[in-house]
Formats: sequence, structure tokens, C-alpha cells
Amino acid sequence: MNEPAPNLHSILPATGPQDVAVGHALITLVQPHAGYERAYNRWYEDEHFIRGAMAEPWMFAGRRWVAPRALKALRIAAPGSALTTPLSNGSYLGTYWITPGRLDDHRAWTRAVNEREIAEGKKFTHSDHVFTSFQDRAGTVYRGADVPNEIFTLMDPASGLVLEVIDAPTAEERGSLERWLLDVELPSRVRPGAPVTSAMVFRTNSVTSGASARIVAAMRDVSNGDRRLTVLWFLDRDPREIWSDCFGDEVERIGLAGFGTMSFAAPFIPSRMGTDAYVDQL
Repeated sequence: MNEPAPNLHSILPATGPQDVAVGHALITLVQPHAGYERAYNRWYEDEHFIRGAMAEPWMFAGRRWVAPRALKALRIAAPGSALTTPLSNGSYLGTYWITPGRLDDHRAWTRAVNEREIAEGKKFTHSDHVFTSFQDRAGTVYRGADVPNEIFTLMDPASGLVLEVIDAPTAEERGSLERWLLDVELPSRVRPGAPVTSAMVFRTNSVTSGASARIVAAMRDVSNGDRRLTVLWFLDRDPREIWSDCFGDEVERIGLAGFGTMSFAAPFIPSRMGTDAYVDQL
């Protein structure tokens, strides 16, 4: 009598990396089309957040963030930056942590989920991707020893989050920008008494697999020729309370150091999952 074939779910986790850490991230900034804000919010939370993210292997934490008009008004960008046109694009930000060394495995699953959703007509098409990329963690700077490890950052959400995108002059110089951020710039700002509890640096990757054809087309140059880094600043207070003092001179501050150019910085607050809070304020 033939033995039944082993269940793949008992085979896949038996080999390969299984470290408990943030190895990679999916960072996705999206703008629902006018008139579809509530429909997008409900589709994302009620369906996509689970089926297209949290139920997938190796993605162990996720959090949504929102930018009401009052926060969008604070956004800053370098002159000539083409990251967001207009600057108010991108109402919802999704951040997800992926286990180290499992990005390819996760993207293979994501690709299969996308193909099934398209075939079953379950994809929401009344939205635009402003900044979406699977990214590799480069490092994290903490305010102090009492700040929880990065693996918990999305589980107990910060009062505010700042998404910052910085570009090195060339792809070859991205390493120098990364080292300056982690060794000099962030430690000087993520310190006792500061409103930032931790800051994480990610290498922004090109969209090559896992995403739908629509996202691949929209995000064709999201890495800016592999020159780009993404910084996530986690705050212990509302961004409006500290924006001018902490980020008001960000373009000049980054530029003067000589390692790169700040392309975009935008503050967010946690969304209230399962509700339509803030939908009327986008």
C-alpha cells in the first residue's frame, strides 16, 4: 500500500533559516481613487491584510498607518523629487516584517496568491501604488536599552511613524550613505529624551517578483537605480507635536552631510483596524 504524499506544510519549514528577527520588509504606500476611499479601506482590512499578507508564510508582523490631511500638509520633499506627484498622494502605509533569508519563499507564495485573486476577481483596482517595495533590513538604532526589540515594533504600534526616503548619488555610494545613517546620523537623533524610540534603515529593492503586473509597472524604478534607502522613524507621540523641531530642516540636514539627498518624508499615525476612522479626512 502506497504511503500518502507528505504534506508540504510539514516539509517547507523543516529546512532553511528560522531566525527570530526582521530580515526584510514590505513597505507599501497606496492612494485609493477619489470616491473609493471607504471601499479600499474595507477591502484592504477585511480581506487583503489577512489573505495577501498576514496569512502568508514568513511574514510575522504587520501594521497599517494613515495620513489624514493634517499630516499630509506636513510632508516635505526635495526640489524636483518625483516620488510623489502630487505630494498628497499616499494616504495609507503598510509595513510588514519578514523572517531573514525567507524573502524569496515569501514572494513565491505572494505571487501565487496574487494570481489566484486576479483569477477570482478579488483584486481591488481603484487605487494607485505610490511607493511599494520588498526591502532588506540594514540596521536599527534604539533610543535606549528599555526600547523593545524591532520584532515587536509593529505589534504595539508607535504613536506616530515617519517614512523617509533618501537617495545616494550612485548605487556604489549607497553603502556609504547606509553607514553614515547607522553610525552617525541616527545615533545623534535617536537618543534619551528624543521623541524617536527607534529608527530602522532598509535597502529599497526593485520590484521583480511577488507583486502583480500592475504594481511592477507602477514601481519600475522604485529603487532609483539601487541608490535608495528607506528609514522608518518610530515616535512616542503624535508627529504634529514634534515635526517642525525634528524634521523641519530634513532636506538641508541630509544634503549638508554630503552622503545623499532626502527625497521624501511623511508622517503617519496608526490606523484603527476594523473601522473607517480617518476615511473622511483623507
